[in-house]
This record gives sequence, C-alpha cells and structure tokens, in this order.
Amino acid sequence: MTYRILVNGAHGKMGQVCVEMVKNNPLFTLAGMADKSNDLLQRIQSTNANIVVDLTTAKVAYANAKTIIEANVHPVIGTSGFTQPQIDELTTECQKRQLGGIIAPNFSLGVSLMLQCAKQVAAYLPSVEIIEMHHDQKADAPSGTAIKTAVELAKVRQKAVLPACEELIPGARGALQNDIPIHSIRLPGLLAHETIIFGHVGETLRLQHDTLTRESFMPGIALACQRVLQLKTLIYGLENILD
Repeated sequence: MTYRILVNGAHGKMGQVCVEMVKNNPLFTLAGMADKSNDLLQRIQSTNANIVVDLTTAKVAYANAKTIIEANVHPVIGTSGFTQPQIDELTTECQKRQLGGIIAPNFSLGVSLMLQCAKQVAAYLPSVEIIEMHHDQKADAPSGTAIKTAVELAKVRQKAVLPACEELIPGARGALQNDIPIHSIRLPGLLAHETIIFGHVGETLRLQHDTLTRESFMPGIALACQRVLQLKTLIYGLENILD
C-alpha cells in the first residue's frame, strides 16, 4: 500500500514536526508540502498525493477539507473548530465517494485513551467538569478536545441519573457545552493539558492528560495515515480507529 502524504501547514510548529515524522517513517513518502501561500488543489494534483495531513487553522480547515475530498484524496485533519453541520456535510460527501477520512481535534493516543476511560466513568459518576489549559498563542477557547470530551460524555450522561444541582452563575464557571462546564486557561509556559473531574457522594475522580511536546501527536497522525486508506467514510475522533 502506498502512502504519498502532502503536509498542509508544513511550516507551522506542528507541521514541521509532522514533516520530519513522515520523512523518517519507512512506510511513508513525503509527496510535498504546502502552506497558506499555495493553492491547495494545485499542490495535491502536482504531487500526486493520496493523503493530505492538514495542520492549518480553524479559519481555513473546513474549506481545505472540502478541497481535499473533492480531489478524491484522503483527508487527515488535526485542526479543531468544525461545527457539527460541517462534519455531517463532509461525512455525507465522503460516503458518496466511498472515501476514507479522519478529523481529530487531538491526535494524542493518550487523550483518546483518557476519553475512553472517561466515558466508562460517566455512566456511574455523571457530575463532571472539564479544565483545559493551553499556550497563550492558541486562539480558540474552549479547545476542540474539551468540546469533544463534553459531547461524548453528554451522550453517556443521557443514560445516567443526574443529581440535582444549583443553578450556574453565568460567566463564573466557564463555558457550558452540553450542560458540562469547561474552564479554559491560556498562559505562556503551557502546551496542551486537560483534566476531567468527576464528583460523587464523598469522593472525586480525576483523569488528567499532559502534552509535553508536539512529538506526542505524531504516533496518532501516523496511525491515522495508515488506517485512512482502508476507510470508506469520514471518522471524527482518533479514538474511533483504536482497536
């Protein structure tokens, strides 16, 4: 199986690390690099890539995803900021084309495993809040990872019995996503961190993940590139391709 990978956003901090990962993986061929100065469709066509890893920004990720899919190339997208209608539209288009794709707000294997554990906990301890901390250059808040965590936990909580709670004070407990408070922190010195805190009668349970280097995302991106050629639709979330 041939993995010809075009890295879009190749000159950004994540993009540069991804380029090195692709170069050093014997399964992969670096078909090319692109950034905001390039026409993405032209780069796809000129490099004959069959996978595009998009590590750009939320502002352009949706348009990039459409371009990649319309070129009949497999998207592997590590940019957050997609709305549910956008994901639904891209999924429908991939299904029409029988084209595999992956969008992951976070490519960390550790984060994906933490989410799987959190979903098990939420079935029994439905009272939960999320704290996410990132570097001060991250524009969006809450993070895509925190939003996806809240959405997935909310699906489980619908089956659980929620205890009565006091009315939230607007603006004092962060943003509400699916009735789950998310607290966002943006400070220099941080990279990416998420804590999920569950409360119950007389006890709390805390799940925490800390990203210390951008290299931690590379095994997840590599796994996504290997799996995406076998898919026939768009998958949202790295945890959905873990065995």
